[in-house]
Amino acid sequence: MQQPVEGDVDDVPNWSRQGFRHQSVRQVVRVGVGGDRVRIRLSNRYGRTPLRVDGAVVARSGGGAQAWPGTARKVSFKRAGSTVIPVGGEAVGDAVTLSTSPLENLVVTLYFAGETGPATFHRVGLAASYRADGNHLDDVSAQAYRQSSQSSYFLSGVDVSGPFRAQRNTVVALGDSATDGVGATAEANGRYTDVLGERLVAGRRKLGVVNAGIAGSMLLTSSSCFGEKGIARFRRDVLDRPGVRTVIVELGANDIGANWSTGPCFPSSHKPVSAHQITEGYRALIRAAHGRGIKVIGATLVPLSGYPGYPDHAAKVERLRTQVNHWIRTSGAYDAVVDFDKALADPAHPERPRPGYVYEDGLHPNDAGYQAIANAFELSVL
Repeated sequence: MQQPVEGDVDDVPNWSRQGFRHQSVRQVVRVGVGGDRVRIRLSNRYGRTPLRVDGAVVARSGGGAQAWPGTARKVSFKRAGSTVIPVGGEAVGDAVTLSTSPLENLVVTLYFAGETGPATFHRVGLAASYRADGNHLDDVSAQAYRQSSQSSYFLSGVDVSGPFRAQRNTVVALGDSATDGVGATAEANGRYTDVLGERLVAGRRKLGVVNAGIAGSMLLTSSSCFGEKGIARFRRDVLDRPGVRTVIVELGANDIGANWSTGPCFPSSHKPVSAHQITEGYRALIRAAHGRGIKVIGATLVPLSGYPGYPDHAAKVERLRTQVNHWIRTSGAYDAVVDFDKALADPAHPERPRPGYVYEDGLHPNDAGYQAIANAFELSVL
């Protein structure tokens, strides 16, 4: 998912603020389902000037920044080798013939001859992106790609097509850091969406999972640090994606946890919200999805009391979280419910995550916690 430009956050370097000039960027992406044709999507949603892409290549991954020999395919845009993406716009590459297997890694390489300006990006990539000076679109070797980042840039999607019977075979996971995968091991595909995709492949279900999580994302409040609110980005990130059959909604935890927060990440209009306002936000998403014939699965909010960032309002945070989770479980508004809270909670202290399932910050799941979340899904409801 695309986010506004920012500099280094939490000491994790990214290249979004300075952008790129006469450089190649190679990014690794894992596809959900296999097929015989691939197309890429590029975004300049948060750019300040039109973005010229002087070349693009997609190939099977050879590991790290390497491409698999003999698999590189040049990407055209309306049959041209380059494209200019307007401010706020997106470009979809022409489909290329490339055989892919379920859960296979691809590498997408972009070349920028001029200056891009600040780059639309996604901060928590958990997969390396690589940068090289000059035009290295056609390099098989990783030798020129000497710099890496854990964020992704401009790449907003990879579509795979093949001999599928179902017209709709995409599951979109809309969420915050618990969907984005904060706390999971980098380069290990340990997010719950990754594990859920693996379960679907093992069960021979031809469904792909798209991760639409943004760490810090809120349902009702847009943030200069964490992007647009869920009710605003729902159309772009869910409804307008091709072939969507199901959306998993995992938002609201940051609305509650940051309910009384102030600072540069929050607009001056930010005020505490009630459980009713949050659940009305859910109802708006459900109506919009049902209007497109999309099934909606509600995810309960994960335990928050282990996080030291909420000490001044811990009791109010827990009371509000409990009210929202009760509505998710009992309202009947969703087509199905998956209980993230139950999957992660410590049985002895249900307001906290189970110690073995939590990252060192006391809030986000670790790999075992994400595995537990993925295992909480009944595949038949997807």
